Amino acid sequence: MPTFVLEWLNLLLRWIHVIAGIMWIGDSFLFMWMDRSLTAPTRPREGAVVGELWMVHSGGFYEVVKRKYLAPAEVPASLHWFKWEAYTTWISGFFLLGVVYYFGGGVFLVDRAVSGIGVGAAIATSLALLAGGWLVYDVLWRSPLARRPTLAALVCLALLVGVAWGVTHLFSGRAAFIHVGAMMGTIMAANVLRVIIPAQSRMLAATRAGQPVDVALGERAKQRSIHNHYMTLPVLFTMLSSHFPTTYGHRQSWLVLTLLILFGAAAKYVMNFRGRSSRWVMASGGLALASVVLMTARIPGAATAPPDMRSAPAVPFKQVQAILQSRCQTCHATHPTNPSFTEPPSGVVLEDPHRIQALAPRILERAVVTKTMPLGNLTGMTEDERRTLGAWIAQGARIDGAAPP
Repeated sequence: MPTFVLEWLNLLLRWIHVIAGIMWIGDSFLFMWMDRSLTAPTRPREGAVVGELWMVHSGGFYEVVKRKYLAPAEVPASLHWFKWEAYTTWISGFFLLGVVYYFGGGVFLVDRAVSGIGVGAAIATSLALLAGGWLVYDVLWRSPLARRPTLAALVCLALLVGVAWGVTHLFSGRAAFIHVGAMMGTIMAANVLRVIIPAQSRMLAATRAGQPVDVALGERAKQRSIHNHYMTLPVLFTMLSSHFPTTYGHRQSWLVLTLLILFGAAAKYVMNFRGRSSRWVMASGGLALASVVLMTARIPGAATAPPDMRSAPAVPFKQVQAILQSRCQTCHATHPTNPSFTEPPSGVVLEDPHRIQALAPRILERAVVTKTMPLGNLTGMTEDERRTLGAWIAQGARIDGAAPP
C-alpha cells in the first residue's frame, strides 16, 4: 500500500478513534458518577425506582430517575442506547492497529533485539492475543470463581501481568504496550457487544412480552460495565505510551506497565469513592506511581550516561556523523530513504551538526539508554556504536570540525 495512503489512513483513523473513545469513556465516567450520586426518592414514585438525581447544566435543570427494570406501561417510545461509541472505538482502533503495526513490514511491531519472531508470526500472535484475551476473561467471569469477585479480579491481574511479561519479550517495546491496551480494549468492547447490550435487550423484551424480568441479567451487565470502567485509565495510558520511550524502553518494561495499570485503576477508584474508604487505595496507587518514577528516573544531561562512557577515549564528531548517516538518516533525513516514511518521523532531522548537538539528550535517551531507536533496529546499530554515541554525548557533545550538512 502506498505510504501516502497509509499516512492518511493513520490520520483519519486516529481522529475517529480519539473522538469515539472520548464519547465512550465519557459515558462511562458520567454513568458511574450518576450511580454513586443517586439519592433516595424525595416523593412517592411508581415503578422499581432505586434513586433519583438532579443536575444543572447549560442553563437547564435535569431530573434523572433510575429504575431497576421497567413495567410494560413504562416502556418509552424512544430509548437511547449507549453502544455505538464502544463499537466505533474498537473498529477504528483495530484498523489503526493494522495500519501502524501490521502494514509497512512490521517496522513498529517487531524488534530483532527483543526476539527473532517474523512479521507474519507476530501479526498472527497479535490477533490471537485479542481474541484469546476476551475468551479467557469471559470464561473466568462465567465460571464459579465469579462468585468470589475479589479472587477473580486477582486472577485476572495475574494473567494480565503474565501477558505483559510475554509481549514485552516478543514484540518491540512500543508494540508490547499498545497490545496490552488493545487486548483490554477488546475485552471492554466485547463486554458491551456480548454481555451488556444482550442483557438489556432481554430485559426489555421480557417487559414488552409482559413476562417477569430477570434482574440477574441487569446485575451481570452492571458488573461488566464496572470492569470496563476500571480499565479506562490503564487503556488510555497504553494509547499514549508510544510518546514515552522511558516506559516501554525500560529493561523491566513489563513491571513498569503493570504498575501504571495498577495506578490507573486505583486513580479511578479514588475518583469514584472519595473519602476515608479510598485512602488505602490512594496510598497504594501513589506507591505504584512513585515506584515507576524511581525506576525510570535519570538526571538530565551527561550524568545520564554510564560512568564507563564518560571515561572512554575522546570521540570525534566525524565518527558520530558516520554512525548517524548509516543507522539513523534513512528515516531522520530531509528526504527519508526508508519507504515507510515520506517525511522524517516527528520532524526530527539528523543532518545539521548544530541540530544533532541540540538533540543529543534525546539521542542518548532513545539510541543509548532505552535502545528504542532505530525502530526495530532495522539498520543494525551495534552495541559498540551505541556506546560511541553515549561517550560523545557524555563528553559534552562537541561538534568541533563538523562537516557542513
